[in-house]
Amino acid sequence: MASPASGSLNRQILHLAVPALGALVAEPAFLIIDAAMIGHLGAVPLAGLGIASAVLQTIVGLMIFLAYSTTPAVARRFGAGRPGDAVSVGIDGMWLALALGAVLAIIGAVSTPAMVGLFGATDAVAQEARTYLSISMWGLPAMLIVFAATGLLRGMQDTVTPLWIAGLGFGANALLNWLFIYGLGWGIAGSAFGTVTAQWGMVAAYVVVIRGLARKHGASMKAQGTGIRGTARSGGWLFLRTVSLRVALLATVGVATGIGTHELAGWQIAFTIFSTAAFALDALAIAAQAMIGKSLGAGDMAQVHRVLRRTVAWGVWFGVLVGALIGGLSGVLGIVFTGDAEIAALVQPAFIVLAVAQPFAGVVFVLDGVLMGANDARYLAIAGLLNLVPFLPALWIISATGVDGIAGLVWLAVAFFGVYMLARLATLGWRVRTDRWTQVAA
Repeated sequence: MASPASGSLNRQILHLAVPALGALVAEPAFLIIDAAMIGHLGAVPLAGLGIASAVLQTIVGLMIFLAYSTTPAVARRFGAGRPGDAVSVGIDGMWLALALGAVLAIIGAVSTPAMVGLFGATDAVAQEARTYLSISMWGLPAMLIVFAATGLLRGMQDTVTPLWIAGLGFGANALLNWLFIYGLGWGIAGSAFGTVTAQWGMVAAYVVVIRGLARKHGASMKAQGTGIRGTARSGGWLFLRTVSLRVALLATVGVATGIGTHELAGWQIAFTIFSTAAFALDALAIAAQAMIGKSLGAGDMAQVHRVLRRTVAWGVWFGVLVGALIGGLSGVLGIVFTGDAEIAALVQPAFIVLAVAQPFAGVVFVLDGVLMGANDARYLAIAGLLNLVPFLPALWIISATGVDGIAGLVWLAVAFFGVYMLARLATLGWRVRTDRWTQVAA
């Protein structure tokens, strides 16, 4: 029977993880709405959106450190009984996000034609991509501010407010897109305008909420140089970690492309399922990050270790459940995605590999969150580079041997879900074997 303290800890994890999962799901919903509405305009605008989205997702993905570096800084101060300082350092993160977003928006707007040109699309598709991308660049500052503001509230142990704001933003995005695309007949430009407007609306909502927190705790809304420098310093290491993840993903896609078209399609399906499962694992990581940061700030090492053990256990068991689900559905998932029995048969063995790897993936995601909560950003950056050492040669072997078909896709799955994930598990597990990770300066 679970002890009362055990039940309380489980409730705390759920209280943070469940709303965080909802907010995480709402983020890609913006692109789904865009794709669904633009898809009704024809194949050319939809193809243009595909190019523009690839560029935007790359930029935004690299900037996610704004949330991950703000959360532990806020949580530590909040746990130490200094809520005013906690809110202030979070606001500094928002100012940094605004500055970075403004620079990226200007550079992005100027370089839009060149970035679209890299894809080698037809003139008609390239024109649609340039239209969408040039407008969307002005939403970049808003997206980055939302990251930092979300990190601030997570650090204050609040994942419910970001869920509400994300939900309202999703609804506004859908309504504005419909109005601008169909009501005003602006086409793909209307979709971009609608999304940018919704993004700035979310910023306005966060500013209202955080201004209230600042007043409550006596924090300043003005930028503080010390806080901005601290966020930038830890954020820089997390940026490098994110770059290493992107290198791994892009290298895998590159090898899949070289194997063959069907294998690339199969990899896309397998990775889509992996990414979907990752939302729930990310939610656990966010809960671990917020709780570890708060406990370290309070100097409660016993609670730190309880949170570590419990969230790792949750990661393992959730991985087992998701792995069983993926394994059980492995024969039909390919049909659901493509309706093509040949591709379904091709990808089924890769799904089995993915299913077996899920418990390990659960631990990896949670330990990522734990170390972020401890502000161990430098180690995460170094580990990210170390993880590529066994992985990239494994990809090279697959490419060099020319293996294709079912075998090619299976070995690709083994390389990513096996070699790469186990490398991440090894480097993260090595770090938490002692208490050194808990002693990183805030």
